[in-house]
Amino acid sequence: MEVRRAAPGEWRTGTPWSMLLWAALPGRAARAGGDALALAIGMLIATLLRHDGRVEYLNCGGLLELAAVAAVVQTVAGIQFGLYTGRWSYGCFEEIAALAKTAAVTTPVVFVLDTLLGRLVPRSAIIASGLIVLVLAAGIRYGARLLQDSRLRPSPEQGSRVVVMGAGEGAAQVVRAMLRTPSSPYVPVALLDDDPRKRALRVMGVPVTGNRHALPEVVRRFRADAVLIAIPSAGADLVRELSTLAGELNVDLKVVPPVVELFGRTVRIEDIRPVSHADLLGRREIGIDLAAIAGYLEDRRVLVTGAGGSIGSELCRQVAQFHPDSLVMLDRDESGLHAVQLSLDGRGLLNDRNLVVADIRDQQRLDEVFREHRPQVVFHAAALKHLPLLEMHPSEALKTNIIGTYQMLQTALRHGVERFVNISTDKAADPCSVLGYSKRITERLTAAADESESGTYCSVRFGNVLGSRGSVLTAFEAQVAKGGPITVTDPEVSRYFMTVQEAVRLVVQAGAVDSTREVLVLDMGEPVRIADVARRLAATADTHIQVVYTGLRPGEKLREVLLGPGEEDRRPHHPLLSQVPVPPLDGAVLSLLDPAAPRKDLIAVLRWLAESPALTVAHKNGRH
Repeated sequence: MEVRRAAPGEWRTGTPWSMLLWAALPGRAARAGGDALALAIGMLIATLLRHDGRVEYLNCGGLLELAAVAAVVQTVAGIQFGLYTGRWSYGCFEEIAALAKTAAVTTPVVFVLDTLLGRLVPRSAIIASGLIVLVLAAGIRYGARLLQDSRLRPSPEQGSRVVVMGAGEGAAQVVRAMLRTPSSPYVPVALLDDDPRKRALRVMGVPVTGNRHALPEVVRRFRADAVLIAIPSAGADLVRELSTLAGELNVDLKVVPPVVELFGRTVRIEDIRPVSHADLLGRREIGIDLAAIAGYLEDRRVLVTGAGGSIGSELCRQVAQFHPDSLVMLDRDESGLHAVQLSLDGRGLLNDRNLVVADIRDQQRLDEVFREHRPQVVFHAAALKHLPLLEMHPSEALKTNIIGTYQMLQTALRHGVERFVNISTDKAADPCSVLGYSKRITERLTAAADESESGTYCSVRFGNVLGSRGSVLTAFEAQVAKGGPITVTDPEVSRYFMTVQEAVRLVVQAGAVDSTREVLVLDMGEPVRIADVARRLAATADTHIQVVYTGLRPGEKLREVLLGPGEEDRRPHHPLLSQVPVPPLDGAVLSLLDPAAPRKDLIAVLRWLAESPALTVAHKNGRH
């Protein structure tokens, strides 16, 4: 049976008074009783003030009678506004607002009842008592809240003394969490913030003592053991700067998760963690248009291919936040599907029809999946991505990246998919490798699909994703765990980095953008030298780790680019999304490709298809 909670201000017809009173017991009855006592005291004070303190003018019987009537009115109004039903924590702003509403209703009702009962107390006393009661009741709550907070406050001797960087909402949340958890391993002793307007600010008694440059002096003055970056939107530059300072001061550095990991929820003590290499390399604030995203994902049928991979699984987690009608997760890796289901529902029973084991190379299977699930939005993340392996085996790039994507596009067109987002890579910009050629061809095939039907079909291009399987950071960490050496191809090689959460958040945003025959290129920030990453990792190891340079591999670039020759950086819809026109490629030309052809011949044809002029197809209705 489903029980619906009454909305604020809603009376349930036929609800017995005994049930309403039971809802207020036992602790809530104490609140109502305390407020009733405050009301009686308030009326007494207001009446005495009206009579200039002369007790002989008091009508004690009338005062008690009206106070009893007023207490009933106040209790009923308080229940109506949720004051005595446990809707809010004791002494919070919402409860004080409900208290003010209750007083605003009680005062005029008592005023009218006093008139009907023969003016038991002066009218001015009734009006004044409303204000006095509000102050008294709020004061009682404030005192109780202070007492409760003092009992919960952890002892500075039991936890690490922490200097908190940031005095915004994220810092306020984490400071409250630390000071209201007796077993908290952290005790905030000072705040730092670069905003000069916050210099006199205190958060639950913890003062702002300066900006980031005051960190060394503040750490020494407060005998701090750790520094906590409590700014969810903190960028990698700030994290690196404070990491260096903390190392010089010999204190631990902690962080709270970035905004994309919090996804709107409050910061908790459990979120506090050591600085990761992802924080140092690829952390940025990513603003998104929630309304636009919800508009194309909420209550829609969404399909994600490659759902068991790093990008695909994060896509599933973020798309699920927007409450789609269904989320279909497709992958040929059943273990990957098990892992992503486990991360979504905590069960991983593999008993959901929305978990689909399928290979995008299998056209018949794709048609079966689309007929059953009828997706309206498709994120196509399934692909082979390791450049050296595809250089050796270009036929696999052809069969999976190119033909697999083309089959996905054609299946989507036949089944009326409204939005199709193809995941590409920065290797497709001015390509010089099999991986780059194959992904550039898929960008062009997607552009052709966008020409031929009424839906929106686009590609999203970005660089290296931190934390993905096979990423350079993962490889380096594995090499450090084995005692080294860390292998880097060239001292000057550089790459773009972004965390998987940030990249996927922009991919989801890109799906909401109206585009025509375009690839949407994510702003990846500034490129990072791989040698610097290697040295930083080596420095954190317990033993000496050597960095060895091995030379660039076939198809590798010294420096990656996000835009190819002639591609203009236009950002009409989002400051972190460049929209670049793509020359379409008619899928009919794929008949020229033979997976059994000699390797060099196949690579030559792939290069020609990636670089050839546009092969036009029929224009979409009214679009050019």
